[in-house]
Amino acid sequence: MTFKPVVWCVLVLTLGGCGTVKTVFNSDAQVSAALKKESTYCDSVPRVYSGAVFDLCVLHAPANTTGMGGGLIPLLFVDVVASALADTLALPYTIYRQSRDGSLLLH
Repeated sequence: MTFKPVVWCVLVLTLGGCGTVKTVFNSDAQVSAALKKESTYCDSVPRVYSGAVFDLCVLHAPANTTGMGGGLIPLLFVDVVASALADTLALPYTIYRQSRDGSLLLH
């Protein structure tokens, strides 16, 4: 049963980098700073499915930026799928936040 701890470690590491975790549980300023750090071309992110959109913005960024893009592109594709699943679970909350606060505007 040594397989179980490995699965938990991978799960924790994946969720730590998950776009949904970054966009739902951080402030708008932190999300904006993270996207600016990656030199993305996005100027806003909707709160509904924000994690998947965040990951797609990072994928569309120049490949030679600070580290999330470039060599980690295959992992970002996995993260887009994981974020889309997590975004689906977070829909009631993100729909409420979208109607109350609007999209995440990047400054």
